[in-house]
Amino acid sequence: MASFRDCKGHGPKYFVNIEGKKHPWNKDTITTEEIAELGGWDVAVGVIEVDRDNNERTLAPGEVVQLKPGHGFAKKVRWKRG
Repeated sequence: MASFRDCKGHGPKYFVNIEGKKHPWNKDTITTEEIAELGGWDVAVGVIEVDRDNNERTLAPGEVVQLKPGHGFAKKVRWKRG
């Protein structure tokens, strides 16, 4: 998950990286279902969070992920289908 805000505070608050494609995102949180929807697959397939060290963690249905602007690790977090 890459966090980004331009110098004037305009534009998307975040860009989320889902299977290599960046999607603009304006909220501080994102759910498992929202990630799957942005990625274009059924949530029943699953969603896996991949951190900057390439550690994988399967997200639970309904799980809410808190996005953190300015934290270095946030730039490397991404998701893929399970």
